[in-house]
Amino acid sequence: MLISPAYAQAAGGGQGGFDIMALLPLILIFVVFYFLLIRPQQKRMKEHRQMVEALRRGDRVVTGGGIVGSVTKVIDDNEVQVEIAEGVRVRVVKSNVQQVLSKSQPAEGEQGGGSAQSGGDAGEKAKNVVNKLTGGKSGGSG
Repeated sequence: MLISPAYAQAAGGGQGGFDIMALLPLILIFVVFYFLLIRPQQKRMKEHRQMVEALRRGDRVVTGGGIVGSVTKVIDDNEVQVEIAEGVRVRVVKSNVQQVLSKSQPAEGEQGGGSAQSGGDAGEKAKNVVNKLTGGKSGGSG
């Protein structure tokens, strides 16, 4: 009924200090999660926010439900009106727009202080896209 002396002895003593090597795996895991999960997600969110802020009339968009339509009116900072069929218009929350399929050309009043060269490049790109879509049968002088 007596306790054996072997059980009563204290376990071998440790260093008793702080060991940075014990935290190294946790720090490494956090760094990996940051670069593989957190940072790319933040980048996607930033790109989506910029895309939503740049929506304007004439853009073809895909909503979160998979509906393809054309923006007919920007109602306010949070909503746009999208025409999904001829004569069928729905109001969509801007954040529900998942993708912009094609951008419309800005109206002359909307175009800000961009340089003439970048505007010309955008015009050339637009002409190239139209030529590709129509099979090169555009009436432009190229």
